[in-house]
Amino acid sequence: MARYEMLNNVAHKGLRVATRFGASYGDDIGMVPAYPTEYAELVREYPIFFRKNEDGEYQSVVLLGFGVNENLFLDGEQWKATYLPAHIARGPFLIGFQEQNIDGELRREAVISVDLDHPRVNFEEGEAVFLPQGGNSPYLEHVTSMLRGIRDGVEGGKAMYAAFDSLDLIQPLTLDIKFDNEHGANVTGLLGIDRERLATLDAESLHSLHRSGYLEGAYLVLASMHNMRRLMAEKQRRLSQETVAANAG
Repeated sequence: MARYEMLNNVAHKGLRVATRFGASYGDDIGMVPAYPTEYAELVREYPIFFRKNEDGEYQSVVLLGFGVNENLFLDGEQWKATYLPAHIARGPFLIGFQEQNIDGELRREAVISVDLDHPRVNFEEGEAVFLPQGGNSPYLEHVTSMLRGIRDGVEGGKAMYAAFDSLDLIQPLTLDIKFDNEHGANVTGLLGIDRERLATLDAESLHSLHRSGYLEGAYLVLASMHNMRRLMAEKQRRLSQETVAANAG
């Protein structure tokens, strides 16, 4: 159970965050939320899809593996990619809003909270959250940047998904994959951009998507599908290693 507190440099002086990876930190997961604000980074390494959350709302996700607890980017304590998805990079932190009295005026200000029960949180090792004098550490500045991107991505994403949906661009996908003669995977519940439907949109619809900045998002999602080959190749490599180890045993 998460135990969030508003972050401050007095109550949380000396707080550190472990930045290595592993199943003990919850990194053994097959997909994580993604945000349009990071599409340009994600498209280089991860396949981007859509799905509907428990409230029936669209959200972006990146596929990390072919099972619920399979992360093919996770290798021991390392994450084998040059870009870390913001949902992972944020660690134990969340961004929210709180009404604060500033110069006699109530304003809705962004605040950062930390989950003190998160397995990465400790006071012994890892990245310091605050400097000895009380200022934000470079690590916290980086996390804050990630959180702003998440916040903007959540808000901007709602409008983008609605625009795609209104044009019937979001369609269900079923990934039925064979890795070799004995192993395969069937991943359901994912959605993607309908390439053929996008290609047949009229000029007015295309211009509307372009003017709002959503057309680039659609093409980035489509381009990210090439990363499925990388994911499949890594799965095949691991299956091969398992076969060799089993035969040797």
